[in-house]
Amino acid sequence: MTLRREASSSFGIDPEKRSVEELLACGIVNIDKPAGPSSHQVTAWAREILGAEKTGHSGTLDPGVTGVLPTATNKAVKVLQYLLLASKEYIGIGHLHKPVEEAKIKKVLEKFIGEITQLPPRKSAVKRQERKRSIYSFEILDIEHQDFLFRVRCQSGTYIRKLIHDVGKELGVAAHMAELRRIAVGSFNEENIASLTDLKDAMVLFKEEGNEELLRKIIFPLEKALEHLPKILVFDTALKSLTHGRDLALPGVAAFEDFTVGETVGVFTLKEELVAVGKAKIDSSELISAEKGMVVETEKVFLEEIK
Repeated sequence: MTLRREASSSFGIDPEKRSVEELLACGIVNIDKPAGPSSHQVTAWAREILGAEKTGHSGTLDPGVTGVLPTATNKAVKVLQYLLLASKEYIGIGHLHKPVEEAKIKKVLEKFIGEITQLPPRKSAVKRQERKRSIYSFEILDIEHQDFLFRVRCQSGTYIRKLIHDVGKELGVAAHMAELRRIAVGSFNEENIASLTDLKDAMVLFKEEGNEELLRKIIFPLEKALEHLPKILVFDTALKSLTHGRDLALPGVAAFEDFTVGETVGVFTLKEELVAVGKAKIDSSELISAEKGMVVETEKVFLEEIK
């Protein structure tokens, strides 16, 4: 974080110090989706357990797929669209219809690292047209007979089932995905995941005994969903105009992380509460020497309007 100008803030509160009631009203739970139910069903169960008016999830998993399913309550649902900009990581089992040497499989997997072209499956929810997706890492963890355990980190919207099919095609044998588990979406991973049972137990403990210890380990401030975005901290004096939807001007910037023009960035108070999300209008390298100009074109405001 580069400090542009020293400042202190009298506005707001550190997100980590919000009350449990505030987190329940506007927070995110990293649910461990079980095999069987749809992502929408799991989200509906979470809504009932949490007593929320509204819930939503980021990145639908097929019924048979397990793992990380970030689920937001009420107003926090609005941040989920920005989780689509975060990378995703999976672990799974691919099955080859004929035996292939491990060295050959590893060599083929390396070919898929970088930008690939995919045609969505016929049953997908999106239009069937070729699209580019990035594969950041793709490796074999173990192999037994014609099954190989793999881990892949990729851009959101990558079809892993199709990826394994294409690996088989490149190997000259048929292949299909036998099992899949999502182990990370941005900052949500196996270390901060909770089952529906964990969530229910934590809620019962809170409601019946007033014990919030377990619940605080499970439900996170909405800001956690944006940890993958470059961060800009602003002075209190800039908050009023920002909450009215205005763009962020240079004098309002207190500190910042590196970003490039056109990149999606998060705008936060000095106490790191989310104010807005928008597109950078300049590179961060220009912020030290520049004296005026617009820094961020505001897309969506999250902080309550300041009168």
